[in-house]
Amino acid sequence: MNLGVIGTGWITEAFIEGAQSAGVFEPLAVYSRHEDKAAQFARKHKLAYTYTNLEQMATAEDIDVVYIGSPNALHYEQAVLFLQNNKHVICEKPIFSNTAEWEQAHQTAEKHGVYLFEAMRHIHSPNLEEIKNRIGDLGTIRSVILPFVQYSSRYEKYKNGERPNVFTAEFSGGALVDLGVYPLALAVALFGKPEDTVYSPVQLETGVDGSGTLVLKYPNMVCTILCSKVAQSYQACEIHGDTGTMTFEGASEMHAAQLIRNDTKEAEALGTETYANNMNFEAEAFYHIIQHGDRAYYEKLNTLSYTVLSITEKVRKENGIVFGVEQ
Repeated sequence: MNLGVIGTGWITEAFIEGAQSAGVFEPLAVYSRHEDKAAQFARKHKLAYTYTNLEQMATAEDIDVVYIGSPNALHYEQAVLFLQNNKHVICEKPIFSNTAEWEQAHQTAEKHGVYLFEAMRHIHSPNLEEIKNRIGDLGTIRSVILPFVQYSSRYEKYKNGERPNVFTAEFSGGALVDLGVYPLALAVALFGKPEDTVYSPVQLETGVDGSGTLVLKYPNMVCTILCSKVAQSYQACEIHGDTGTMTFEGASEMHAAQLIRNDTKEAEALGTETYANNMNFEAEAFYHIIQHGDRAYYEKLNTLSYTVLSITEKVRKENGIVFGVEQ
């Protein structure tokens, strides 16, 4: 299947490299608003075609699937355009700005007989499976702490008076939807949909959250998610049970995991690895679903995607964070 990509940033490069290392999809074309950027990107990745017109790319007969790595607020219109032209779409997280866009886009995908995926790379990692397989050894889970606090290089530009897309409501930015979705998706994948959610953001003058704390309430435990693009943390993720604790590095990587038993205090290293690029796993998953028509797997991913988006939409609106596409 031939792959077209939208955007020339690092995330698009990572997806191409992940797909190539997995031996799935054949990178063929790139779109950019700037012809020189498209040409430079195409040379680097040996792509046959460049586009500066999305409609022309959408109607190209030799493109089967499209990866969207553009700013968040552009995802919906771009995805619908390609779905309407019978192309499978892989959209980088966060897939859309709100659930209304999610529902309409998936209706379009169903109408045209194609698939629409959210690229949430850590959900497909073998590290998550290892954590799932061993979490029962912790007994009854009582509390979880999942930080993703990462200082953004773009914050320096923000402090100097510029307004990078990720720090604006116009482009559906903010810490929760950019970083917080990683630990949130991880929590939902491990524990399901929470009974209640409360978000306490630290908002910037642009109206979006520079950082915040999201609390997920479950029947017998609480999960606390810390997210920030304006500070840096070196805290590990922790899952606390009544017979042991599991720790691991990075909510999006989940490596260097260990299980520490309460009785012996001994630490057992779990089989989690550090990957230079873990996007090959999601590329393999999407390719499998398209090739084999695996609707059960597809619906499982859709349920997770919709649950995460519904939570972020709910809590940000409760805090008066409204995106440009919603005004």
